[in-house]
Amino acid sequence: MSQETKLNLLSAVMDLKRVATGYQNGSPKMAERFKDEAINRLSKTAITELKPYIRNIIHNLPDELNLGEDSARAETALTYSVIIQNYALASSS
Repeated sequence: MSQETKLNLLSAVMDLKRVATGYQNGSPKMAERFKDEAINRLSKTAITELKPYIRNIIHNLPDELNLGEDSARAETALTYSVIIQNYALASSS
């Protein structure tokens, strides 16, 4: 995986963690801003370098982050942030 791809993934991870924090703290406006930023970063990622399951996650993430109430969105954002972070760190070894 290229350094640029890894940087995009890890930057999106931080944005997703901010999404989770925003929804948990009752700041949906902040959460929406960081959700848009995470989706934007992931759309600029060279997905051809990624394994199929991560491609699938990235493809489905925008829809997944719009489902349910704020607490469910926070949980989704945090879950996916951990999955993507683990993938990015393990792939760089």
